[in-house]
Amino acid sequence: MIQPNLLIAAAAVLAASSANARPMTAVDLQSMHRLGGPDVSRDGRYAAFTISDTDWAKNKRVNSLYLLDLTRAGAQPVLVQGAEKGHDPAFGPDGSLWFLMAVGDHDQLFKKSPGGAALQVSNFAGDVGGFRLAPSGDRVAVWADRDLRCTSLDCTGLPEKQRIGSGRTYDQLFIRHWDTWAEPGVRSRLFTFPVAAGKLAGAGVPIEGSLVGDTPSKPMGGAEEIAFSPDGRTIYFALREAGRIESLSTNLDIFAAPSDGSAPPVNLTDANDATDTLPAVSPDGRTLAYAAMARPGYESDRLVLMLRDLATGRTRPLTQAWDRSVGSIEWARDGRSLFVTAGDTLDEPVFRIDAASGTVTRLTGEGSYGNVHALPGGGLVATMNSVLAPDDLYRLEPGGRASQLTQLNRALLAQLDPVSFKKFSFTGANNDRVWGWTLKPANTAAKLPIAFLVHGGPQGSFSNSWSFRWNPRLFTAPGYAAVSVDFHGSTGYGQAFTDAINRNWGGWPLEDLQKGLAYATANDPQLEADNACALGGSYGGYMMNWIEGRWPDRFRCIVQHDGVFDARAMAYETEELWFDEWEHGGHPYYEAPQEFERWNPVNFVQNWKTPQLVITSEKDFRIPYTQGIAAFTALQRRNIPSRLLIYPDENHWVLKPKNSVQWYGEVFSWMGRWLGQGQPIPAAIPVTPAPGRPERG
Repeated sequence: MIQPNLLIAAAAVLAASSANARPMTAVDLQSMHRLGGPDVSRDGRYAAFTISDTDWAKNKRVNSLYLLDLTRAGAQPVLVQGAEKGHDPAFGPDGSLWFLMAVGDHDQLFKKSPGGAALQVSNFAGDVGGFRLAPSGDRVAVWADRDLRCTSLDCTGLPEKQRIGSGRTYDQLFIRHWDTWAEPGVRSRLFTFPVAAGKLAGAGVPIEGSLVGDTPSKPMGGAEEIAFSPDGRTIYFALREAGRIESLSTNLDIFAAPSDGSAPPVNLTDANDATDTLPAVSPDGRTLAYAAMARPGYESDRLVLMLRDLATGRTRPLTQAWDRSVGSIEWARDGRSLFVTAGDTLDEPVFRIDAASGTVTRLTGEGSYGNVHALPGGGLVATMNSVLAPDDLYRLEPGGRASQLTQLNRALLAQLDPVSFKKFSFTGANNDRVWGWTLKPANTAAKLPIAFLVHGGPQGSFSNSWSFRWNPRLFTAPGYAAVSVDFHGSTGYGQAFTDAINRNWGGWPLEDLQKGLAYATANDPQLEADNACALGGSYGGYMMNWIEGRWPDRFRCIVQHDGVFDARAMAYETEELWFDEWEHGGHPYYEAPQEFERWNPVNFVQNWKTPQLVITSEKDFRIPYTQGIAAFTALQRRNIPSRLLIYPDENHWVLKPKNSVQWYGEVFSWMGRWLGQGQPIPAAIPVTPAPGRPERG
């Protein structure tokens, strides 16, 4: 059952305070409380989660660990005493709360029994990435970057690697990944520890055996790629085996191994050379659920929910007939169904999948859900955000009724100018139905300049969701209307629509953007059709460079962030080669240069004329910062008004709070200069850390 629209209710609350409202600022965005992924106790009584806040003095986010009583109506999050800076919480079967917290220079594992003090239960010799607690409570898995020669997590006694100078040497790719230079011979490795007398015993047993690869996968993998059997005796993990083809391979496999390390891992999905991930074991331990792609080399193929009988090895695709891509997996407590999230027409709902028949039922309405946890009796706890507000915790009853459990930013959101959000659809390229949305200030009838936002991916969506990087609501603050179109290649509309961008980067997507903007302006007289700025990052940044040469007379300004300028250089400079080569027909540049050159922005620089702000970062190894410098050079040589903003300490994303405030200041100044309306919003950086407690709702 799809729930009543909670977003309409939220909008009404925000609009009620509009008389005293003010424009949102970039400091507001970075000052908001952020809800971390929760865990729920076995009995369904408590949820534990982090709330992070900005420490402006240190220019970073800091965590605080909270507990929420799910059985008490109106309960408020309570700070966990002795765990004020804890993170990554997990409940043990006895109700104990396990979490990581820094001790000196490294995170250590802590355990807090109900009503007891927080006790340090590990003494790791180096940094760790995370942990997973066995449902049996008697074993813990910890992953950490460690030398392949290490036989324990603490890894003592290894001889130092001899180097004459500071240079690193490589014999194969990856030499760098996302934002980190590879250290030869070092991988993210999985170690398990028995629990004895309430603490971790020993220095950890390596689980991967002779496998060489990263588990969880890099750069985005986490605990969702690791699972225990209910009895704790078997551990399942996803890993892409390394070698000369690693930078070309999307072949994550799921391996099973005894959790005590007594036998080498077994590859359960060796027959599939595409991605297999998200292992989740049924409550009775008989069935392994996971998500699988079908096409090797394609990172955005549809993820189908698979079920494997662990006794017989028989595997069946449960959602083969459902044209949506599974984003997360959670078993119902009775094992009869599974809960998944999946993109669906600008939203990310929760769906129930019947384990026997594969019947799909949508449970939630608008908004983007995640961190789904099944409760006893069939209910759920999950997080939800929207274009209106960041994540809060929600409870979904078995019958479908939804209730909001936290209102972490109620007080701040109530201060901000209300906005109106409207979806629209039109006939786009190939005569397909294409979706988009408009977000506007709700308290004005004045004409509005347009911030035309183009999402990255390209297999992604500027969906009905909150972002702490590109935030649509913040783009309305200077008096703009934010407009976005989910062009061909976007997710949430079926796999064929997603696939349509392949070998078509500058074709149908550009046609969709042109038709979508024309539709939005023709059907909303408040939008100033001839007063627009186009903005995009990653693939959206590529599209900004493409628009410069192929749609040069439409916009008064452009903001290009981390976009491809020269497809030939990109083909040889990026790190995950599988992505770039798949998108251009599955070949390296030297085999099919015409596929890359057809959609190469550098070939149309002679047409460039639109003023452009270029933003890039030196730690971006996905689209290296030289691409941004090259675009800026082209603009400068053509005497086009242009400005370059380059960060030495950011990657493909701008993450540091003060850098984000600077980013919006530069962007709004650029837009204000060329659109003639809408001024940047002054924003003073606080001199003291933000409070570590959420507002009471």
